[in-house]
Amino acid sequence: MKKPDSLQESWIADYISGTASPEIVNSLEHALKTDSSLRRYFLEYLNIDLALSAEAACAIETRPNGEPENVIALSTPPPVTRGRYWPLAAKWGKVAAAVGLLALSGVWWTISSNPYATVYAATANGLQAGQAVRSESFRFDIGAIEFLTAKGARVVVEAPADVRFESEQCLRVFRGKVAADVPPAARGFTVLTPDGGAVDLGTRFGVDVQETGGSEVHVFQGEVIAQARGESEKHSLRTGEATSLSAGASAARGLRSASFIQADELPSLAAGLAAGQRDRANAHWQSIQRDPALIAALDFEGTQSFEGTHRIAQGRWPGSRAPEFVQVGDHLRVDFGGDREFPQLTLAAWVRIDDLGEPYQSLYHTDGWTADALGQVHWMLTKAATMRLALRGNTLAAGSDEKHRFPDSKTPVLHERGRWIHLAAVYDSHARTVRFYLNGAFDKETRQETAWPARLGPAQIGNWNREDRKLSGRLDELLLIGRTLSDDEIRLLHDAGNPYR
Repeated sequence: MKKPDSLQESWIADYISGTASPEIVNSLEHALKTDSSLRRYFLEYLNIDLALSAEAACAIETRPNGEPENVIALSTPPPVTRGRYWPLAAKWGKVAAAVGLLALSGVWWTISSNPYATVYAATANGLQAGQAVRSESFRFDIGAIEFLTAKGARVVVEAPADVRFESEQCLRVFRGKVAADVPPAARGFTVLTPDGGAVDLGTRFGVDVQETGGSEVHVFQGEVIAQARGESEKHSLRTGEATSLSAGASAARGLRSASFIQADELPSLAAGLAAGQRDRANAHWQSIQRDPALIAALDFEGTQSFEGTHRIAQGRWPGSRAPEFVQVGDHLRVDFGGDREFPQLTLAAWVRIDDLGEPYQSLYHTDGWTADALGQVHWMLTKAATMRLALRGNTLAAGSDEKHRFPDSKTPVLHERGRWIHLAAVYDSHARTVRFYLNGAFDKETRQETAWPARLGPAQIGNWNREDRKLSGRLDELLLIGRTLSDDEIRLLHDAGNPYR
């Protein structure tokens, strides 16, 4: 899409502001009819102009103290209230006549009792599938809600969140994570944040409004127009791109799809919760605590704190906790096992991960990697999206198919990106083997020529050296057990803890 020349830009600016003369209107209409690239530019300009105007499509009524009307804390089902729209038909009527592409007729927005959206699925208390949503504000600290808008967009909001539908095509987000799957019929769906907004052009995208301030836009597929508040320039984001609105819409970020619960994921999470899967997971987790070979079991609940930089997000269950790693350098510091050696070792964890092109994603790395510390453990994901378990001083057996000196799993995990997956690695220095498991299923065994007992001690989860080992995503329920778990035990570990149905 080419940018219009300066004269055409001035025509568009005058038209939008309402100051265009009849001659300018005629010139613009003629140019739009003959130039498809200009039509597209004009539509995108209008999308962002309308969507980001707080006095227009997404105006919000407030009480004198600034509190939004109809705030619903999700402890009881929200009441049904009458929606309100704001008339903008005059501007859009001209656009429809000039461009001939906007499927609008008569008055675009009218007073209506039709809902803006309905609840499609929820793991937050107080909402049921099929429940109508109009102009309420929803605040909830636990769970997630998937809305189906009147035009067919599927929108997932994850706690802690504070959101409000301003219309069937506009969601205002004060805090929380939002993932939208927008069909052609809902093109133009808009998410507003305190520091800007994003307008869909037929896409799947996410918006993250942090509690500490600042928001980001991530495009999973398609295209979005983003604009930071106070900036006149609009930015087109396409598949795989992300930006920070708080730092200016041109401030690129790495894509974080794993930070968002997707529209096709929440119904399965809600079904698993309804089927009692969380109770089964808790019961099995308690049984693990009684294993005499247990070295560490981290569920990140309660008041337990860790050194390092990271965020706390929801874990696999509504209201649970999991560390989230975003920036290079984000990590947790741990210290397990003391000076003991472990001839056998099982590592397992639930993770949500992204591929940011880093050579490695660090799951668990002991400090250092020195020649005098044989058996130090490094558990990671490689650039090929496979698991690797590297112990200092170990060597591969003759005939191994690995190309990088260390045992690697066979099956990539990126096809599972954006969902919770269970990873496990089982090491046996006596048998000189490493076995890998993905979602409870055996994946591959690699034999070692040299196999030192595992050494743990001070270590980091997440970033290891601030250069090439960065974990991007969340981690939940990390286990280290000083024995080899069997295939059946690994399968049970996954099946009992699986949040999906």
